[in-house]
Amino acid sequence: MRERDRRRLLKSAPGVLLAVTLPGVHGATLIGVRVWPSPDYTRVTLELDAPLPATHFTTSDPPRVVVDFEGIDLTAALRELVARVRADDPYIAGVRIGQNRPGVARLVLDLKHAVDAQVFALTPVGDYRHRMVIDLYPLQPPDPIAELIAQNAQNARNTSAAQAARTARSTVGTRPAAPAPSAYPDPIDPLAQWLRERAPAPAGASSSARPESGPSQGVDRVITIAIDPGHGGEDPGAIGPGGTMEKEVVLAIARRLRDRLAAESTWRVLMTRDGDFFVPLATRVRKAAAVSADLFISIHADAFTSPEARGSSVFVLSERGASSVGARWLANQENRADQIGGVNISGVNVRVTDRDVSGVLIDLTTAAQIRHSRRLGTAVLNELGRLGPVHKPSVEQAAFAVLKAPDIPSLLVETAFISHPQEEEKLRDPLFQDQVAQALHAGIRHYFRAHPPGPRGAPA
Repeated sequence: MRERDRRRLLKSAPGVLLAVTLPGVHGATLIGVRVWPSPDYTRVTLELDAPLPATHFTTSDPPRVVVDFEGIDLTAALRELVARVRADDPYIAGVRIGQNRPGVARLVLDLKHAVDAQVFALTPVGDYRHRMVIDLYPLQPPDPIAELIAQNAQNARNTSAAQAARTARSTVGTRPAAPAPSAYPDPIDPLAQWLRERAPAPAGASSSARPESGPSQGVDRVITIAIDPGHGGEDPGAIGPGGTMEKEVVLAIARRLRDRLAAESTWRVLMTRDGDFFVPLATRVRKAAAVSADLFISIHADAFTSPEARGSSVFVLSERGASSVGARWLANQENRADQIGGVNISGVNVRVTDRDVSGVLIDLTTAAQIRHSRRLGTAVLNELGRLGPVHKPSVEQAAFAVLKAPDIPSLLVETAFISHPQEEEKLRDPLFQDQVAQALHAGIRHYFRAHPPGPRGAPA
C-alpha cells in the first residue's frame, strides 16, 4: 500500500484518534492511536515506527490500568488523547496522561469496572509498523449463549415492529387478515425449547423419548446459524482500488443475512461480531461451538493481485491440501488475520481459552464435517451463480483456520472480488448486499430442507 493510501485509511478508519509525530528519546514516531470499543473487549493501539518499551500495572480500588511508555516525552499533542475516548465505551471511563519521569510518559485508563488488562507489542506485519496494544477484557468473558438470546430477542422485536408497520400499511380500510400459521403449532418459545434440548437428560430418562428427525419429517427444531463477518477492527481485510474496506461490506452483508434468517422462526442467529472490532480466528470458532451451531458461515470479499479476477467462490475445509493453487493462496492470506488483527501469543498474558481451543480444533476436525460442508457449499454456490458470475464452478477446499470447528458444517464465502473495480462498486451497493444475503439465505434453506438436522447431540 502506498503511503498516501495508508494515511487515507488511517484517517477514515473508525476508532482513529490521532496521527501525530512526537520527539522521543529513541526517535520513535507515533503514527497513529486507535481505539476499538466493543462488548467483547476494548482495544487501544499505538502504532510507531520503532519499538516502544512499556510496563504496566493495575489497581482495583478504583479500577485503573497504568501504562508507562519508555521513549516518549509528554507533549501537548499527546495530551489531546485525554478527550478522545468515547463516552459509551464499555470499559474506559476516562484517560489521563502525565510525565512520570524524563523520557517516560504515563497513561492512566480509569475504568468503569475491573478488567483483565493485557499489554503487548506486535512486530511489523502487512501495512502496519510496530504496535503497542492495550486490550481490556471483562473478568467474566461474554457468554455466547447469552449473546445468542440477546441478539435474537432484539431481532424478534425488530421483526415484529417491521411486520406491524407493513400490516398497518396494507390493511388500511380493509378487514385484518388472519395470521399466517406458525412453523411451531404449539405455543412453545422456540428458544426456550432449544435451551431445554441442551440441558442434560434427567437420571433414568429413556432415550426413546427424544424426538426423531429425518429428511421425510422436515426441519422440526430450531436451527442455530453462526454468521462470521470476516476481519474487523485492526484488520481491515482487503482494500479495493476505491478504498472500500472488506471488513465494512462483509459486516453489512452479514447483518442483512441475519435479518432475513431472524424473520423466520426456524432460525436462531449468532453473529461472531456485530461491530467494527477484531475477533481472533479461534474465538470465532469457539463462539459457534459454544452455542452448538448447526452451521458456521464466514463472509468475505476476495482480492487478487490481478484486477481482472472476479466472481463469487465458496470454500470448505481440506485436511489433505488445497484443491487449487488459488485456494491455497487465499487460505494463507485469510489465515494471516490473527497477525494483522493482533493476537497476544506470548508471555504471561496469553489467553488460555483461545490458545487451547486452537490446538483442539485441529485434532477434532472430521471427515463428516467436510462432507456436510461440501453439500451445503454446493447449495450456496448454486444460488450465488443465479446472482452473477462465479469464480470457480464448484466448491473449493483449503486449510482455512476459521473452518476447523468440529462437527459443524462450515463455509467461507467470497462474495465478490473487491480488487475488481466493478465488483468493488457492487459490494458498496446496498441492493447488491441484499441480493447476496438473499442468495446465502436461499442456499441455507435448500440445504436444511434436503438434510434436516437430527436431535442435538446425535451423531452426524
